[in-house]
Amino acid sequence: MAQLKGAYTALITPMKENGDVDYEGFRRLVNFQLEEGIDGLVPLGTTGEAPTLEEDEEERLIKIIVEEVRGRVPIIVGAGSNSTKSMVSYTKRAKDLGADAALVVTPYYNKPNDSGLIRHFEAAAAVGIPVVIYNIASRTGRNIPAPLVERLSRIPGIVGVKESSGDVNQMGDIIRDAAGQRRAEDRDFTVLSGDDALTLPLLALGGDGVISVVSNLVPGKVAALTRACLSGNFEEARKLHYALLPFFKAAFVETNPVPIKAAMTWAGLPAGPARLPLGPLSGNSEAVLRAAVAGLGIKLI
Repeated sequence: MAQLKGAYTALITPMKENGDVDYEGFRRLVNFQLEEGIDGLVPLGTTGEAPTLEEDEEERLIKIIVEEVRGRVPIIVGAGSNSTKSMVSYTKRAKDLGADAALVVTPYYNKPNDSGLIRHFEAAAAVGIPVVIYNIASRTGRNIPAPLVERLSRIPGIVGVKESSGDVNQMGDIIRDAAGQRRAEDRDFTVLSGDDALTLPLLALGGDGVISVVSNLVPGKVAALTRACLSGNFEEARKLHYALLPFFKAAFVETNPVPIKAAMTWAGLPAGPARLPLGPLSGNSEAVLRAAVAGLGIKLI
């Protein structure tokens, strides 16, 4: 598989008002992303509300996205669990249904030690599909520090990391050590930002792109930002970054994906409500988000 670079959308899962998955809406969103020039798609992550999806719903969503994409961009399917056995099952399902890679989050709640983490990711890689580590301590309770990421990057089949630590120093260390060491061995190891607002800093440090939440609504703009960075045009990248920055902030005014689903609904895209235990956006947050979206020139309904 070619190295993962550019802008990848952490896709929402659209819901109907009764809480059922809107499969035709999901199909529409996939095609919207492709038409807008996104570099890759990441379904069944946190933004896709995977923790509240049933297995049959997840399987149908994977089949739809593979069917619609037809190999035009990479599909990285969320396959994480705090049970290694379950994670392996989800990773095998992603492989069997035609995904290009699996996104495997740090086991949450368990707070595994280093030896446990290594064995967890070895088990993921053994499935035989490229694996991207997802490091997000704010949700899992366990950061994967740069030295351990470097150690994990040596496992054949581990091809990158979605870095959501929020720590630019850690990101730089991972790019220098894990990605740098693998490149010296003629192996790719992709470092993708998991925070929209840190896309430009990560790319300036030598990273490869972003798995974005806001690109659910503005995929073309996020793709343009990453392409400007990757081509070395940081003057243009800064302009795009600052134009998007109010939305980067507003999209996380409450727990993701509540704000982005609200913004997409206002813009006429299929999104619907988030499933419980996530509730609707509060009035104060709605005002902040509406102002940020309107500032992008998007007509709201």
